[in-house]
Amino acid sequence: MSKRLVPSMAALQCFEAAARHLSFTRAAEELHLTQSAVSKQVAQLEEMLRHHLFLRIRRRLQLTPAGALYLAEVNKILTQVDMSSRYILSYGEQTEVLKVATQPSFGVRWLIPSLKGFGKRYPNIHLDIRNEMEPFALLQATADVVFFYGQGTWPGATCIELFGEDVLPVCAPELLQGRVLQDASELSGLVLLQSTSRPEAWHEWFLEQGLHSANSYHGPRFDTFYMCLSAAQAGCGVALVPRYLVEQELAEGKLVVPWQHSMRSSGAHFLAFSEHAAEVPKVRSLVSWIEEQLASQRS
Repeated sequence: MSKRLVPSMAALQCFEAAARHLSFTRAAEELHLTQSAVSKQVAQLEEMLRHHLFLRIRRRLQLTPAGALYLAEVNKILTQVDMSSRYILSYGEQTEVLKVATQPSFGVRWLIPSLKGFGKRYPNIHLDIRNEMEPFALLQATADVVFFYGQGTWPGATCIELFGEDVLPVCAPELLQGRVLQDASELSGLVLLQSTSRPEAWHEWFLEQGLHSANSYHGPRFDTFYMCLSAAQAGCGVALVPRYLVEQELAEGKLVVPWQHSMRSSGAHFLAFSEHAAEVPKVRSLVSWIEEQLASQRS
């Protein structure tokens, strides 16, 4: 295995400070070092990289193209180290980190409200939640638990079905201008908001009612249902979204259902974790909590 090219953290900090100030002297003052120490660190870094990072012009520094490129990479490294260190400061000695990946709209509308009280029951489990459009994080070992929509099959994973869903059309009340639709086909005359993850949704919704719309694939396309809902509320068109995501807006009158036909989705929402993690206490704690929340919502 070839030797890794890994500069010291001190060299990276000296380079970043000098690049930001365009001065070894000011960088030295910030880092509480001598000017010669900073200059030496940068010189050693340039020797390692076999590129000049600065031009010395009339006692002033100027980044070379290689220096500017390297600065962008170094900033990423220093930012990540800083974030990781601050994470550790927030953990107690007995704290375990549970990494959770979830699709954005599901996370905002269902998962986060369902986690209320989890921290009080399990004070030693620190949840680290991030957005993930697909459950690849499980295979890449960057998440302990993944919430996803699909068919419930994932290699090497235990998948627990949470609930199915039905989708229905919603729009801002003003979009209808007070009229009542007489037929579902009238919706095709409005702007149909599209979801990237469900490109066939409108076509299948019309087809289920024996209708064909030439516009079922046309309209602005959004990465998430949450964005679709925002567009619908703004009066941009009609969104076809899962009912559980829009119950609050319907209750508050911010959105209305222009045509009362809901369609059962072919997939369901699942919780998944690696097979070898089935007995890991922090994973079992979250699974038990989610199962309790589902039982409470169904009762």
